[in-house]
Amino acid sequence: MTAVVLETRGLVKRYGGITPTNDVSLQVLQGARHALIGPNGAGKTTLVNLLTGVVAPTAGSIWLDGDDITRLAPHRRVRRGMVRTFQINQLFPQLTPLTSLALAVTARLGRSARFWQRLGRDAAVADACDTLLAQFHLDDVMNVPVAQLPYGKRRLLEIATALAGRPRVLLLDEPVAGVPEGERQEIFDIINALPADVSVLLIEHDMDLVFNFAGRVTVLVNGTLFADGDVQAIADDPRVKDVYLGQGHNGHG
Repeated sequence: MTAVVLETRGLVKRYGGITPTNDVSLQVLQGARHALIGPNGAGKTTLVNLLTGVVAPTAGSIWLDGDDITRLAPHRRVRRGMVRTFQINQLFPQLTPLTSLALAVTARLGRSARFWQRLGRDAAVADACDTLLAQFHLDDVMNVPVAQLPYGKRRLLEIATALAGRPRVLLLDEPVAGVPEGERQEIFDIINALPADVSVLLIEHDMDLVFNFAGRVTVLVNGTLFADGDVQAIADDPRVKDVYLGQGHNGHG
């Protein structure tokens, strides 16, 4: 039986009279390609903020590899192997892809204090950076400042930087948000080729990406778990079509 790597049990978040997360229980399995979808205001971002420790739940619990991490600080969750990307990229505009990745790799290896002295002279860092630059199609722009990169390349660099930390769970928050149509396919292909041992929870509006990527889909509506199942069952579910796909949804809204 496949191990459960990430789990929520009865997760609730209330802000006064508003409940953006209401009794959500879900499981992400080891190596999963799991998508979290729902209409605007469904509570997807709040749920991710709860998972990563940005906000504390009102009730319920969060478990990573069988350990209760509900009250664990965000940076400690990262150390445990839960890494997130954001709808708006969090990169440093003045750094290059090579420098950005070297920072992430040295942090994982515990060598950050020696970073500026050792960049380019540490074989383990250099090898890891070379691998990531090739994997994410960033070789040709490795020395270009992030501010000058096409937006699609910035999204790829953000995912590469997250992967540099060797996460067990990777939370991808709308990775193609704002990316021009012509640059999306490269991101689709690279996400599909992520290492099999990394469990991925994808928060996404783009239905092409969801149905081409996910094995399992969880649907949130008004903060509540509305449907959960394999991708084909969700695609065929008339209730899901009514509340989400059927609302004039064009696949990218």
